[in-house]
Amino acid sequence: MSSHRLSRKGRYVAWGVAGAVVVAGGGIAAQTSMAATTWPAQKTYKGRAFDTCTAPSLKAMKAWHTGFYGAAAVYVGGKNRGCNQPNLTASWVKSVDSLGWKLIPIYVGAQPPCQKSANPERLTASTAASLGASDAKDAVARASALRMKAGSPIYLDMEPYDITDKSCNDAVLTYVRSFTKTLRAKTYRAGYYGFSSSSAKAIATASNKKDLPGNLWYALWDKKNTTTSDWPWGSQQFTGHSRGHQYMVNSKEKRGGYTITVDRNAWDAPVAIIG
Repeated sequence: MSSHRLSRKGRYVAWGVAGAVVVAGGGIAAQTSMAATTWPAQKTYKGRAFDTCTAPSLKAMKAWHTGFYGAAAVYVGGKNRGCNQPNLTASWVKSVDSLGWKLIPIYVGAQPPCQKSANPERLTASTAASLGASDAKDAVARASALRMKAGSPIYLDMEPYDITDKSCNDAVLTYVRSFTKTLRAKTYRAGYYGFSSSSAKAIATASNKKDLPGNLWYALWDKKNTTTSDWPWGSQQFTGHSRGHQYMVNSKEKRGGYTITVDRNAWDAPVAIIG
C-alpha cells in the first residue's frame, strides 16, 4: 500500500474500518450545479496513468515516457499531503507537458472525523463547510501556480472511513459539496479519489447528488486495467470521460534506468490544462 496520501500506518488503519487524448466537453452532464458561465473545453486522457508519492525528477519523467503510461498524478497540496515535492514546480509542469505527459492534480484535503488515523487536518460537522471552501480556494491557488489553468480538474483525496456512521458521513458530504461548489465557482472541475468500499461508495450512492464531484477516481485493487467491467455502481453513473480506476498499488518498476514505486491507474477522465 502506497504511503503518499496518509502515512503508511495511517492508511492501513483507515483501510481497516471499511491512450488517446480528447479535447472536448465530455463529462459535463455529470457535473451537477455547474455555473452558467463559459467553461473551457475539458482535456480528457484515456489510457494508463501512474501516481507516486513524490513527483519524479524531469530526467526520470523523460526516461519513463515510453508509451506504457501517458499520464501522471501529482499531489498539488493539502495539509495531509504525505510527501515533500521538490520537483513539482511550474517549470517542471511545463517541461513534462512539453514531453507529452498528461497531469492529474490531486489535493489531500481534510479527513473524516471518524477516520482512525492521525492527520494534521480533520473536519468536523461544524467545520466541514468552511474547511471545504478554504481548502478548495487553496487547491485552486496551488494548481494555478503550477500553470494548471481554469477548466482543469482537481481531484479531492478522501481516504477510507466508516460510511455507515451517519454523522461522520454527513459531515464528509458537507465538506465535499463545499469543496466542489467552490472549485466550480472558480471554473475548475471537481474530481474525487476514494475507495470503492467506502469513500468513493459514499459519493456514488448518495441519494442527493447536488454539488457532488462529476469525476470519480475509485480505488479497487483488482489488477484489472479497466474503468468499465469492474465499475461497482450503475452503468449510467459518471459516464462521458469521468472515471479513473486505481487498480494496482506499490508496483516497483524500472524504465530507462529509473526505478519508481507507483500505483497503476486506468484512466478515462479529465486531466490538467497546462498553459
